[in-house]
Amino acid sequence: MNPRARMFAEESISKVLFKLSVPATIGMVVQGLYNLVDTIFVGRALGAESVQGIAGITIAFPIQMIIMGVALTIGIGSASIISRSLGSKDYKRADIALGNAISAILALSILITVLGSIYIIPLLKLFGATETILPFAFDYTRIILYGTIVFAFSMTVNNIVRAEGNAKVAMLTMLISAGLNIILDPIFIFGLDMGIEGAAIATVISQAVSAIYLVHYFRTGMSSLNFHASNLIPHSDVFRETIAIGTSSFARSASGSLMIIVINNALAIYGGDIPIAVFGVVNRLFMFTFMPMIGIVQGLQPIVGFNYGAKNFERVITSTSLAIKVTTLISMAGFLLLFLFPAQLFSIFTTDQQLIEAGKSATRIMVLALPFLGFQIVGASIYQTLGKARSAFILSISRQVLFLIPLVLILPQFFQLEGIWIAFPISDGLSFIVTFVMLAKEYSAFKGTIA
Repeated sequence: MNPRARMFAEESISKVLFKLSVPATIGMVVQGLYNLVDTIFVGRALGAESVQGIAGITIAFPIQMIIMGVALTIGIGSASIISRSLGSKDYKRADIALGNAISAILALSILITVLGSIYIIPLLKLFGATETILPFAFDYTRIILYGTIVFAFSMTVNNIVRAEGNAKVAMLTMLISAGLNIILDPIFIFGLDMGIEGAAIATVISQAVSAIYLVHYFRTGMSSLNFHASNLIPHSDVFRETIAIGTSSFARSASGSLMIIVINNALAIYGGDIPIAVFGVVNRLFMFTFMPMIGIVQGLQPIVGFNYGAKNFERVITSTSLAIKVTTLISMAGFLLLFLFPAQLFSIFTTDQQLIEAGKSATRIMVLALPFLGFQIVGASIYQTLGKARSAFILSISRQVLFLIPLVLILPQFFQLEGIWIAFPISDGLSFIVTFVMLAKEYSAFKGTIA
């Protein structure tokens, strides 16, 4: 048994989860930080036009989420196959999954770039861009689309690296892109006076360097997986399983993208540019809160996948329970920070007092159910790791598609703009109930198997 396999199978769960989650969490926090930094620098650089600049990035975000969704579909789907294959010692299948993932993401990235560039203006208008926001959204999105291939490749392969238990390399990959982006942002935005376009260029360059590092990782033999050019040819069974498992990730990103489109259009109707900018800032603050929880989940997934493949169900239960406790603590801390200090957080992004005051009241409503989200994030990820595509898909769409979008369409008719903000805690509470019921059934099934 190789050292990584021994770690998954024999070391204490708390020690393994800590060893894998800490690097992943650091990487995700820094990743979340550079999403914040982009918005902060744009807001500060544009001065009187900060509302339109922040709103422009907000309008562009659904396209980034679609790219992210495609990358996660391939990355998490193949990572699930790889971790379970390593657990069952099927090394050939793990290598095939790696090759198929690379060829799939390269082909899909090129398709997204071409179609996105052709239909960029109609897409941005569909996403809720007003006449004053559209020029800023266009300048940012056009450049982001050119970097699709490096962004998607980095995200896909990073999930694979983590699946083989090499959390430190996965962390370093994110640190490289995030750290470089934070350095390049002020150079392009302020030093070269490129404004919102500078933020996009800095992001693309950072992701390209990250992709180059990952290629170096596999070429130098640091991975326990072996890349063979022959594995780039799709294997129908591996490809189908990758897509089936990863579909819930795409559903989550696509539903998140759809959610943002619906909300942006509703905000344009009931409020205009300022509420759209408010949502953009709150969304990034939420993402920064989610990142540590996602880091815990990323550390959990290879543990669960390996032990599920090895039929060691007791360790599956123990590791999942520990992850739920940790993510719940993180979500509670995030709730306190956002609820108690919204004005201070908004003032980092802008000096516009109207935007700060609007953001203060909206944030305090939107975060009311935040303490429940740690449980939901762990729940949705577990089913992906176990290869249970249908359950993972249901949990992926429940919060945003089944609950939030209908509420955003209905509540403003009674409560106007405030109804949009109220929809968030209600949908989070309903999604928590669905996740709890499904995980309770899964827990009982595991306990029955162990007994």
